Parts: sequence; structure tokens; C-alpha cells
Amino acid sequence: MAAGTEPVTGRRRPWQAWRQWRKGRPFWGGLFAVAAGAEISAIPLAPLKVMLVQGIAGVPAVLMGLVMIVMGLSAWFAPYYRTLAGIVTVMCAAAALVISNLGGFLLGTVLGVVGGSMIFAWQPRAPSAPEADSPGEPDPRVPPAPETPPGPAAPDAGPDGPTPAPAPGTNRNDGPTAGPHASARLR
Repeated sequence: MAAGTEPVTGRRRPWQAWRQWRKGRPFWGGLFAVAAGAEISAIPLAPLKVMLVQGIAGVPAVLMGLVMIVMGLSAWFAPYYRTLAGIVTVMCAAAALVISNLGGFLLGTVLGVVGGSMIFAWQPRAPSAPEADSPGEPDPRVPPAPETPPGPAAPDAGPDGPTPAPAPGTNRNDGPTAGPHASARLR
């Protein structure tokens, strides 16, 4: 067989399925949120030499990290909640800056803000419409255009018919709301 003409094996299909799953949700934002949550949660559980604050102050940091992990996973498995997940992730990342050892030594906060922003900004792709079967055949999914009455259309027709043209030398905007110098233009 010539190069590049081998038959497609079943081995390529899992990668295509993975790619399709990944593109159907805010994958990278969720990954950043999970990484930020793991990093913020891991710092209070680290040995004493690494930590800046010890004691009960580590509990909120671990809980915030777990909330960020849950928000990243919800972005993956329930992308319809991406707005909530993005906002909560950014808020937890900003709060972790104060509560949890500078937000996991700033790395967790930066990852959380970037990941939450990516989750919030993600939009699903619109499904691509298939081409019509033949050029003369209308697409059954597109409603027909409304019928227009025969004859020339008046550009500024009101409910009582066409509006008369202004007298020569006058401005159409002259009137009670034309401004303080409207009378000066008529002289």
C-alpha cells in the first residue's frame, strides 16, 4: 500500500471521541480550576516547614480548594452550569488569596482566576447545518419569507399612508424639539 492510504483502524476512534467530548465543554478552564483547587487544598496539608499558617485556618483553605475542584468538574460534566461554576471559581480563588497562604503561594489564585474566567467565557458551538439537497429546493427548516404587497414601497410610510415631503428650504427636524436655534434656521 502507498503511504497515507492505509485503512482507518478502530484505534483512531477513541481519540476522535475524546476530542469531540473535550470540545463540547470548557475543558481547559475546568482543568485549570481543578489544578488550582488541588494546589490550594494541598498547601494546608503540607508539612509545617512549607506552611505559613497552621491550625484551624487550614480548614477553610481545604474547603475552598474542594469547592474549586467541584466547580471544575461541574464545568466538565455539566457544562450548562458554566456561568455559576466560573463565577464561584473566581470568587473562591480571590478569597483564597486572603484565607489560604496567599492563595496557594499565588499560583492557586492565578490558576483559579484564569480557569474560572475561561469557564465563564466558554460558549458551546452551534451545530453546523447540513447543505440543502439541491440548489432549487428550499430548506424545510427555514421558514418562508413573508409576502410583500405588490407595488413600490414607500420608505417613510406611516399608519395613515406616506408622509408628505417637507417644504423646500425647511428642515425636517424643525419643530418644538429641534432646539433653541430652530427659529433662526427658518429666517
